[in-house]
Amino acid sequence: MRLAELVGFTGTERVLDVGSGLGGPSRYLAWHYGCRVSGVDLTAEFVRVAEMLTRLTGLVDKVDYRQGNALDLPFEDASFDLVWSQNAAMNIADRERLYREMRRVLKPGGKLALQEVASGPGGPPHYPVQWAREPGISFLYSQDTTCKTLEAVGFRVVTWQDTTQPALQSSVARARNTSGPPPALGTHLLLGADWPAMFQNSARNLEERRTELFNAVLERIG
Repeated sequence: MRLAELVGFTGTERVLDVGSGLGGPSRYLAWHYGCRVSGVDLTAEFVRVAEMLTRLTGLVDKVDYRQGNALDLPFEDASFDLVWSQNAAMNIADRERLYREMRRVLKPGGKLALQEVASGPGGPPHYPVQWAREPGISFLYSQDTTCKTLEAVGFRVVTWQDTTQPALQSSVARARNTSGPPPALGTHLLLGADWPAMFQNSARNLEERRTELFNAVLERIG
């Protein structure tokens, strides 16, 4: 919701959600703003669940999903007014190629909205975390390196917002709740039996500045 507020939607945008997962953000954008949204995710099971939830929420006329690779997006050049991506880049080593693909499918002057986890000055993260059980599949960039990489491939920063502190507060509250029984529905159903350790490490990593979070809106140049 905070990232959407930074974008300033009019409701006429054609949006691509890269790393759409179960489709929560894409359905929110379609429901709240009236946007037409396509989601793409590497995991076929996530796509099937996203499609099911979209049918149940009556949004099939506004939202569609397909299985695909973020490094080779299955869309034509200049197809979208806005590319949206939340917590999808942490497992992708070739960040320059990812951002070039995002730029390719954007119309000239189109916007890129990102929410990402970044590396912090406190050292390597404690594992497991929600995106990786071990460091071999985790590829975090610092905020500065992320910004420079985006600018190098043809984006201009419109807004860059460090959200580490508010994320820490909610992460600590979430970690405290791992001592009791989990709710009936939640991300723990996807994460597996070690979800309490993931939540606790996420809070610890933010507290020790091993990780940071940011929201950013950028514009395609050219």
